[in-house]
Amino acid sequence: MTDQEILSHVDHTLLKADTGWPEIQKLCEEAIRYGAASVCIPPSYVKRAKDGFPSLNIGTVVGFPLGYSTCEVKVVEAAQAVANGAAEIDMVANLGDVKNGDFDKVTAEIAALRKTIGHKTLKVIIETCYLTEDEKTALCRAVTGGGADYLKTSTGFGPAGAKIEDIRLFKKHLGAGVKIKAAGGIKTREDMERFLGEGCDRIGSSSAIAVITA
Repeated sequence: MTDQEILSHVDHTLLKADTGWPEIQKLCEEAIRYGAASVCIPPSYVKRAKDGFPSLNIGTVVGFPLGYSTCEVKVVEAAQAVANGAAEIDMVANLGDVKNGDFDKVTAEIAALRKTIGHKTLKVIIETCYLTEDEKTALCRAVTGGGADYLKTSTGFGPAGAKIEDIRLFKKHLGAGVKIKAAGGIKTREDMERFLGEGCDRIGSSSAIAVITA
């Protein structure tokens, strides 16, 4: 794959708690310069980034990183993010509901955010490192049933990130049209090519541009 082919699938990401505006500005400039798919930034920076880089595809996170805020809170977060200029929302699924086996509730929450953000892109982070295979399979159905655009593997804040075997599992169980975003621990060009080759449409990474352009 060419450098540009890889970078066109990268969500250039910076979600550290101590991130300052100069770092976000640099991230946005790099995303434009190298043709990244989007930036994924903290919600508090969305409006400033949109004002400064109006042509940039801006994504942000909701219920991040633990996912256990209520559905109503996530809906407000998502609505405000879209109002501030976000075109993509990466929401964290409620893993408490998952562990309780309440997948109807998980599906309903996804559907609520789908309704809230309209035609904007919705990605659901399921944090695979905490899940059994049966839970991952059930979440494929919930993500599909809730109307999300993407299933995303990880926040990058858990004890482990994306794994190829999970991507293969998702491809078997996701509904038609639902794409896959791999994130967490993807550090090399070989990693990126491998996940894209397995069928991922997006790669979430804070280091992809540095790696590809080194």
